[in-house]
Amino acid sequence: MAIPVSDCELRDPRQKRTRKLLQDALRKLLQEKPFEEILVQDITDTATLNRATFYDHYADKFALFEAMVAGDFHELLKERNICFDGTCPTATEAIVLVLCDYLREIHRNKKQCASKASFGPLLDSAVTRAIRIVVLEGLAKRASRNGVPNDVLASTISSAIYGATREWFYQAKRRRNDELVAFIASVVGPMLDAGLAKQRVRYSSYDGTVGKVNKQP
Repeated sequence: MAIPVSDCELRDPRQKRTRKLLQDALRKLLQEKPFEEILVQDITDTATLNRATFYDHYADKFALFEAMVAGDFHELLKERNICFDGTCPTATEAIVLVLCDYLREIHRNKKQCASKASFGPLLDSAVTRAIRIVVLEGLAKRASRNGVPNDVLASTISSAIYGATREWFYQAKRRRNDELVAFIASVVGPMLDAGLAKQRVRYSSYDGTVGKVNKQP
């Protein structure tokens, strides 16, 4: 993926400390001005680090933003002791509830920036990637699955989770959280079941139709 190694995967305390300084600097700057007006120099000045150090960790400010969002989201999951194993519906529901809270928090703290056209798509991409990391880690723990690559399944699920939650968040009259959770669980559940099932598929050499040869539990 086009994002740096997650902070939770870092073992070097100096690297963790440096990344935290850079991410905290970006958070502070986002309270003061729109993301598109923030320069790498602004970030390094606020963090009291040099530009070379910044580029040792991130390709640009967009990569820093994605890492910051992923770190914040994963921290919320950690605080609530949520671990997705690729099969548990309860964990999927918990991720949705954390996402609801996260969207409320980030828009409360960055209201000015969230109103800018360039910030919305960037936030959408960053949060979807953060969910994808969690889902992909869970899928990797499963012992049985079909031929669909885990990264494809994780991308599909993360897009479904974020897309539905985002639409719910921006509705003028939101329905209750539990209704949203139930809906998303009903959508994601079959995706996980389909990825977990093993089945062989044959393709007709005449008309290109697909037929199931057999299906194993």
